Amino acid sequence: MINYLENLNESQKAAVVHKEGPMIIIAGAGSGKTRVLTYRIAHLMNKDVDAFNILALTFTNKAAREMKNRIATVVGASEAKNLWMGTFHSVFARILRSEGEHLGFPSNFTIYDTQDAVRLLSSIIKEMQLDKDRYKPKQVLSRISSFKNSLITVKAYYNNPELIEADKMAQRPKMGEIYHQYVERCFKAGAMDFDDLLLRTNELLTRFPAVLAKYQNRFKYILVDEYQDTNHSQYLIVRALADRFQNICVVGDDSQSIYAFRGANIQNILNFQRDYDKVEIFKLEQNYRSSNNIVQAANSVIEKNKTKLDKEVWTDNDEGAKVKVMRTYTEGEEGRFIANSIFDNMMNLQLKGSDFAILYRTNAQSRALEDALRKKDIKHKIYGGLSFYQRKEIKDTLGYLRLLINPNDEEALKRVINYPMRGIGASTIDKLSVAANHYKISIFELLQNLNKYDLKLNSGTKNKLDNFITMVQHFQIEAQTKNAFEVAEFVVKQTRLIKDLEKDGTPEGVSRVENVQELLNGIKDFIEVQKEKEEDDSLAFFLEDVALATDFDSDKKDDTPRVSLMTIHLAKGLEFPYVYIVGLEENLFPSAMSMNTRSELEEERRLFYVALTRAEKQAYLTYAQTRYRWGKLVDCEPSRFLEEIDDKFLEYLTVKEPAAMQNKFINEDIFGSVPQNKIRFKKPVQRTPIKKNTTQKIEFQPPKNLKKVTKATVSKSNLFDNNIVVGNVVNHTKFGNGEVLSLEGSGANQKAEIRFASVGVKKLLLQFAKLTIIS
Repeated sequence: MINYLENLNESQKAAVVHKEGPMIIIAGAGSGKTRVLTYRIAHLMNKDVDAFNILALTFTNKAAREMKNRIATVVGASEAKNLWMGTFHSVFARILRSEGEHLGFPSNFTIYDTQDAVRLLSSIIKEMQLDKDRYKPKQVLSRISSFKNSLITVKAYYNNPELIEADKMAQRPKMGEIYHQYVERCFKAGAMDFDDLLLRTNELLTRFPAVLAKYQNRFKYILVDEYQDTNHSQYLIVRALADRFQNICVVGDDSQSIYAFRGANIQNILNFQRDYDKVEIFKLEQNYRSSNNIVQAANSVIEKNKTKLDKEVWTDNDEGAKVKVMRTYTEGEEGRFIANSIFDNMMNLQLKGSDFAILYRTNAQSRALEDALRKKDIKHKIYGGLSFYQRKEIKDTLGYLRLLINPNDEEALKRVINYPMRGIGASTIDKLSVAANHYKISIFELLQNLNKYDLKLNSGTKNKLDNFITMVQHFQIEAQTKNAFEVAEFVVKQTRLIKDLEKDGTPEGVSRVENVQELLNGIKDFIEVQKEKEEDDSLAFFLEDVALATDFDSDKKDDTPRVSLMTIHLAKGLEFPYVYIVGLEENLFPSAMSMNTRSELEEERRLFYVALTRAEKQAYLTYAQTRYRWGKLVDCEPSRFLEEIDDKFLEYLTVKEPAAMQNKFINEDIFGSVPQNKIRFKKPVQRTPIKKNTTQKIEFQPPKNLKKVTKATVSKSNLFDNNIVVGNVVNHTKFGNGEVLSLEGSGANQKAEIRFASVGVKKLLLQFAKLTIIS
């Protein structure tokens, strides 16, 4: 057995060996929090705490698997299997499968993903004959999700006049009715969406004290990773479960709280000490990941936030290269710079594609980057796009398998009832759906008893529906004796899914066939791994595993080293030797949607902090002076985050700021000096001033030979004070007071380098600067 305590520094060791009572581990970026959490669990087990009494909650399946594997190396694989460890959703789904009958749900309930939920809401909105442009299904789902994460049930919604009024003001007065219909339809289909897994767990623990007591007694030690990312619903579940023994350990970093948009509440970690008495605090402040320049650059930005816990991240790593900043004229040029830089680094330093990551604020930014990488023939992978399990052919195949496990799954049935095509049209499906809702039964139950109901279907349609039901029942019988792979293979052959896809001879069609074959391979691999672990290898468990998969869990295996492209939100928890953070422009990063309040802006700053601290050796920050936004070319201003980094940690690959901001694309030097001797000014005509109280009538006499003036020409001496010398203190209308450090050039091209208290050193063209000498 390895001596895990030898691998820890003093702060880490103190957090690992502490046993009883509430504790918080404030873990800075790259400080080894996963190691501490892992070894803490192993240490508890070595101190005779039963694995069955430990609950560990993470935010990704990948993190849970890695931690369990590490624990197995310390305490043995057999004991590690007994841990309750996984994501919030997977652990609570496990509890609900055991206890869901209290709430009227079957143990084999289906978990609807976002696509399933949107399809169901589309059906409801259509049946209610509502304007689909006003009631957009994705927006409606987002609203319902926010209700559930705030524990606003349908009953609570109708008891809250403010919510009802808000929806009326948003011209969606039927929101409550849609919410009610959605909940009813999910319940009837024996289905829960992701938010239900939290909401229903709260309901279970609140309404049934015996169930709460059962799990309080089981989970004597609770550990929560990424506590700063918990929402209100998760917070209440953890508090309820930990209330008896209060042996709760939370790990997190307030500086990396970046999920407010999906309900995460930073106050959960900030107020942890108020929730429990005698909280022990442990700080992990040594960064093992990044060079000193990257750590200090990130620190200089995040210190601008006012809402934060007290900590000081530092590192013993090498000084490293400075953070490189690149300004480009366009987003296309930005993409080409990054592609060329990656290519040069790969060639010169013998690096692999997997050593690089490109991070952006929005998915839309990936297009120019993809184009540039493709032209340099650099292999890359985009995360956060359409995942493997969201592809149509995969959803269709899984639809059949879901129907075998839960025949009441309405969305699965509607997906496959006419695929491959068997002559059951949309109008027939609509009739079935309306009738099932009317009789308050599932569509499957209705189909099993078609003769009992007068649906006004012709005999041909009835035969087709009977054949469909018979086929599904046959699959269910086969599923009783076959394993998950055998069942899936049997379904694919009997439904002729592959045959249907093979009719499309295009490359896309071939790819769809390969995807279905890859799904079958994946099921086979799943069974073999589960058998090796002596864990559940049933079809039901496979479907649950798929439904709860994250972006990084669900991708097909590919060992080719590739450059990773992803949003910063997806990059949290990852690390790469070389990181490119692109689009550092005002209204893009920070986002224009997130600058209305200080809390929103501080979350954007934490997002930038997360991005910068993903880098181990080198970070690049890039921004463009123009970018297409919503189909229009717009001028861009450098992000405030660039100004917030101490200059001593930065290396500008281009001049920090153009000399003449009035013209970003043209250097004024190309025009040479103004030929002064060619310009002639006439002396102004002296006119007799008019007395204020005169009653004399004045007639306007236009000058003779008046010509149209197209552009005024003004002497340069009227534009700036050419008496400025080094050492002067001057005032600028925008930057305030500053000291003149140096002068260069002459006449219209004379420039001054000035240190301003507000923005640092700027180089200005005196012709346009409009400076006033103070002293």
